[in-house]
Amino acid sequence: MTVLDNRTLNRATLARQLLLEPSDMPVLDTIAHLGGLQAQAPQEPFVGLWSRLRAFDPTALSDLLTERRAVRMHLMRRTVHLVSAEDALAWRTRFDGMLHQRTLGVHRSVLEGVDLDELAAAGRAVLADGEPRTMAGLVEALADRRPGRDKRALGEILLAALVPVVQVPPRGLWRTRAGVRNVLLSSWLGREAAPPAPDGSDPVGRALVRRYLAAHGPAASADLRAWCGLSGLPAAVSALREELVSFRDERGRELLDLPDAPRPDPGTPAPVRFLPAFDNAVLGYHDRSRIIDDVHRGLSVAGERVVLVDGRVSATWHTGSADTVSVSPLRGLSAAERTAVAEEAERLARLLSWDGSARIRLDRPG
Repeated sequence: MTVLDNRTLNRATLARQLLLEPSDMPVLDTIAHLGGLQAQAPQEPFVGLWSRLRAFDPTALSDLLTERRAVRMHLMRRTVHLVSAEDALAWRTRFDGMLHQRTLGVHRSVLEGVDLDELAAAGRAVLADGEPRTMAGLVEALADRRPGRDKRALGEILLAALVPVVQVPPRGLWRTRAGVRNVLLSSWLGREAAPPAPDGSDPVGRALVRRYLAAHGPAASADLRAWCGLSGLPAAVSALREELVSFRDERGRELLDLPDAPRPDPGTPAPVRFLPAFDNAVLGYHDRSRIIDDVHRGLSVAGERVVLVDGRVSATWHTGSADTVSVSPLRGLSAAERTAVAEEAERLARLLSWDGSARIRLDRPG
């Protein structure tokens, strides 16, 4: 079986993630291709799309949200993701078990004696009028039914696990700060989420495997599980094996892939890219060594924004006062690399600044 080294896997990941060269793909198609973007920090998807698309207009994403063609909801790994409306409807039911398990595991002590079916029905009844509600508003409406309970925990259980909801605009719009307001997925999109297949087959699981490999492959089953949080996909992987090709990585793990997916030459140049917090190009793997050194693995989990230099996480970045983009290298950068980082930082600063000015600060490694 062919062994793919980390640099080969890195270039494949960059190509699938649209980070090797800018894409002309429409914004909605990009969101779908990537299998969604992690979005609990509402402004981060704008940077993620800007880093991937040749001519990204932030208002295009805002329009998708207000036109209800893209939504923000709890999905992969029980985190808020920005996904296409079609994927939200197709996928949400498949994630029910994982959302229940992860959410209820955190709040198990609150749930003693609670009938979860009855609680879900009560939550749906409150939300049935289609009026956007905050978590506080929802639990207040249910307060008489659950006296003495931890209201915040009940609200999180309802909104992250028991009831399919979306977080509606203005939250998530470009340069907009707004609190979370929730509406039933079915009310917002005018359709119910697709039910499980009646014959026990798993077409959604198979679709998730294909979509994951298209955006992240070649990858191991453990990487797929790390991306989506689902533990019940081995059968879907087995059902697709004849359609897939196999490799091994340097650690001996089996990697699966789509036969015709791009696997560029490892010598392909990789441009500097600025990634937002929690970008799935990093978080979408169990073994992230293809893109980030193990010593820095915790940065992405902690929500640090990172900079790719030669395809690997080599710096962090943040915005400060006066619309300044500050870059802190994690290793020594050559003169050419510093120039490339500074140029890309200037381009990012122009996107983020309110007045069209561009300010950057490039530190020396600590």
